[in-house]
Amino acid sequence: MEKYLVKPKNKINLSQIDPNDTSTFDGDKNSAKNKLKELNNKIARLQEILFAQNKHKLLVILQAMDTAGKDGVIKDVFEGVNPQGVKVANFKRPTEEELSHDYLWRVHKQTPGKGEIVIFNRSHYEDVLVVRVHNLASKEKWEKRYQHINEFEKLLTDEGTTIVKFFLHIDKHEQKERLQSRLDDTTKHWKFNLGDLKERELWDEYMKAYEDALNKTSTDFAPWYVIPSNKKWYRNLIVAEIIVDALTKMKLEYPKSEEDLSGVEIK
Repeated sequence: MEKYLVKPKNKINLSQIDPNDTSTFDGDKNSAKNKLKELNNKIARLQEILFAQNKHKLLVILQAMDTAGKDGVIKDVFEGVNPQGVKVANFKRPTEEELSHDYLWRVHKQTPGKGEIVIFNRSHYEDVLVVRVHNLASKEKWEKRYQHINEFEKLLTDEGTTIVKFFLHIDKHEQKERLQSRLDDTTKHWKFNLGDLKERELWDEYMKAYEDALNKTSTDFAPWYVIPSNKKWYRNLIVAEIIVDALTKMKLEYPKSEEDLSGVEIK
């Protein structure tokens, strides 16, 4: 999935990346769903070995504008995995306790242990996104955080964590359609927040903040992928393929028994 990789030192411009792109899959929506099922099975099998081996760790970071599909990716891409070895961490408005510590304090304790996959639904990047757009900290303060984040992620990878980061890329028109869908369907009203409309007014500011975050924190050890997400089926397919690739590169193996089981007879 090199096409969607944000290569270090190669600056991207989000306005030049098509959220409707489906060019890496030669098939229709139905065939993509069948392919996703195959990838679901691979992820489930690899996750089982990851958990059994208890050696490697995988951190998946999801960032996006509202309605881009973070919850959908978690539900559809990780369908069938054993929940015993997969956790989801959500990062909402910091609590008073969290605010009394450095901004990475609440994040570090949610990172995966050996044998685990942890999915961040939003993440430490909120501190160079929301904090920046809403002027919750001075420019002098949040500008330092790009380096903090790179060093934090280098620490995690040095200690055995594989990190993959996804920006789910939709356009403003697609967001309007999805927000309208939530408003029209009473069963989705729980997803609708009037505050989302205020955030929508800051779309251009968020795009600039995302561009800077992607360009300054995509590294060889913790790369960003910009995933075209106007088509949900394509979004899920590409994310799943990248997850399979990350797990496969770990060269996972079931652990061997520490005991000789060759002569064991169950009566």
